[in-house]
Amino acid sequence: MIIHSIQEADTTYGATPYDSVWTAQEVPVQQPDALERTMLAQDKLYVVLAVVLIIWIGLAAFIYRTDRKIDRLERKLDARISDEDASP
Repeated sequence: MIIHSIQEADTTYGATPYDSVWTAQEVPVQQPDALERTMLAQDKLYVVLAVVLIIWIGLAAFIYRTDRKIDRLERKLDARISDEDASP
């Protein structure tokens, strides 16, 4: 068994990481607007809670609406079945 020593990689042919290439250039920074300031504030918990609350309200409304539609269809089906049973 031959054990070779570890050699460092040759970085002379453009194998340098990108961060060393871009360090000399400044990145333009835009000031955050009101919504971004709210989202980036320390109280991010309230933003998360608001989003979760909106999702839950939407799901509850969807389930309620679907339940009403199913109830309406069941009543129509029961009425149709009772009409068929009543007719001779």
